[in-house]
Amino acid sequence: MFAFGNLLTAIASILNIILDLYFWVIFIRAIMSWFNPNPYNPFVRTIYSLVDPITYRISRIIPTRFGMVDLSPFVLMLIIFFIQRFVVKTLFDIGMRM
Repeated sequence: MFAFGNLLTAIASILNIILDLYFWVIFIRAIMSWFNPNPYNPFVRTIYSLVDPITYRISRIIPTRFGMVDLSPFVLMLIIFFIQRFVVKTLFDIGMRM
């Protein structure tokens, strides 16, 4: 049973790292929206392709645009924060108790 607990702890750790990295990708995308980056730059295209499909879906569900400000990246960051605090923490706790 301890092996399953270790597996859950490892999955929680990997999920936490992935969510942390994605949080920073969203943050970089939000900062890039303040400037006019070259849309043909491979780095810019990668960031856009990682973040924009999800923020587009959030914008379709919840009205997140207020004037010139789009709050969908902020909503996505809150969702990631919730997943880290609830799902990842729960996986850690279950893994530690096994």
